[in-house]
Amino acid sequence: MEKPEGKGTLGRARRRWEDSIKIDLQELGCRDIAWIELAQDRDRWRALVNAIMNFRVPYSVGKFLTG
Repeated sequence: MEKPEGKGTLGRARRRWEDSIKIDLQELGCRDIAWIELAQDRDRWRALVNAIMNFRVPYSVGKFLTG
């Protein structure tokens, strides 16, 4: 059996932004949404992102962040 050469990265693999989107949609129960197609329509994508942000951030914090 050969010994691998070089060093591997330490720790777990980095999370890609696509993985974060999938995890967020699963938490909201939107597992079957075609998010890649939705992201190509900027207005619909922005509406989804705003809805998710309003769902996750309490009103007082969201109001503070938006001004």
